[in-house]
Amino acid sequence: MLDDGTTVLGVDFTSTPSLKKPITVATGKWHRDSGGGVYKLDEVRRIESFEDFDALLQKKTSWIGGFDLPFGQPRMLIEHHGWPVHWPDFIHFYCQQSRNDLRAIFRQWCNSRPTGNKFAWRTTDKAAGSSPAMRWTNPPVAWMMHAGIERMLNAGLSFPAHQHTGASDQPPRIALEAYPGFTARKITKKSYKSDTVAKQTEMREKERKTIMLALMNGTAELNTHVAMSRLWQTKILHDGSGDLLDAVICSLQAAHAASEEHYGLPKDLDPLEGWIATAPFDDSHN
Repeated sequence: MLDDGTTVLGVDFTSTPSLKKPITVATGKWHRDSGGGVYKLDEVRRIESFEDFDALLQKKTSWIGGFDLPFGQPRMLIEHHGWPVHWPDFIHFYCQQSRNDLRAIFRQWCNSRPTGNKFAWRTTDKAAGSSPAMRWTNPPVAWMMHAGIERMLNAGLSFPAHQHTGASDQPPRIALEAYPGFTARKITKKSYKSDTVAKQTEMREKERKTIMLALMNGTAELNTHVAMSRLWQTKILHDGSGDLLDAVICSLQAAHAASEEHYGLPKDLDPLEGWIATAPFDDSHN
């Protein structure tokens, strides 16, 4: 489904962008090669405000992007509270709620559940080994969704996993949910990043190098490998937060999924919950 020369973005998102912790966006172009595809990295930008993030989304150019934030919540949670079950309606409803109100609802849910089964989970979260989309702390993925997904919907993006087509009067901009930790753990189980400067150790830098080389050599179980300059290799290695590397992984996950039929999504996909690009599933019963 990818055309040669397609622009691919990878977005490592944060719910509170700033100079210290920006939204990190990798940009490059996908090209077909004998091994499947190569993603030629052009740059990785740091976006320090939602105004600049909105400008990126609304720019009238065509692209496919992998975004590291939840695009949905568990159907079990949504139906329990009688929230809208049509995905666009739910997004507008969810993002208009205050975080304090959502936090109280999430806590009430968890407090009513038995130990070891506190959270509601999307099917894709368990498949990818990601945090539950309703988690509001460490990491606060529920707030990442709260801050980002309505902006993306309002910008007219298309969301294949939610069967939602974007604005017809603008170039196609296709958004796929990404989770870099899924790919990183296929390469190493060791920690490769930290937002705490004191924990940005030489050992973690070595793990980033291991991951980066696998992404470049095509040994990360993706159908697309990355090609980048020495300058970007050095910047990624020296970025102890791992944000630059995660943004690149999001790009590769998006390119991998977009190269597959129907973006590699399950046939019995629940469009209310969505799906994380490259997460495994069993479609044998379809």
